[in-house]
Amino acid sequence: MPSIDSRSDIRSKLIPAAPEAVFAAMSDPTRLANWWGPDGFRNTIHEFDFRPDGRWLMTMHGPDGEDYPNESRFTRIVENRLFEIEHLAGHHFILTIELEPEGSGTRIKWQQAFDTEEHYGQIAEFVASANDQNLRRLAAEVAHSRELS
Repeated sequence: MPSIDSRSDIRSKLIPAAPEAVFAAMSDPTRLANWWGPDGFRNTIHEFDFRPDGRWLMTMHGPDGEDYPNESRFTRIVENRLFEIEHLAGHHFILTIELEPEGSGTRIKWQQAFDTEEHYGQIAEFVASANDQNLRRLAAEVAHSRELS
C-alpha cells in the first residue's frame, strides 16, 4: 500500500502567535468562516458541532458565483494542539492540522490525505495552491485578532 505522504498535500507554516491564539481561529465558527478556503471564497456555516464525531456543514461561495456545499465531521480535536476532519461531500479526504509551539510562535503542520494517489494526482496542483492560500488567510485572521486585542 502506498504511503500516506504519496497521496497527501503537506504544508507547514510558522505563525507568530501562541497555539491558543491559532486554535481560537480554528474553533470559533465565525472566525473560521473568515479564513477557510482559497482566496476569493466566503463561507456560510450552517452547523458546527466542534467535538469528535461532530458535524460541520458549510457552503463555500466561490468568486465564480458558484456555491459549493461541504459536509465534514470532526474526527479528532485536542485543544490548542490538533484539529482533524473527515471531508465527506465531494472529494473525500482527512485533513489533520497540528499546532506545535516554536519559539514565540506556532508551527502549523497541515496534511490533507486523499484515499488514493490517483485521486490526489488529479487535483494536486489546485490543492497545493488552495492550501497555501488557506494558511495565509489563517495567519491574517490570527494577526487581525491580535490587533483588535
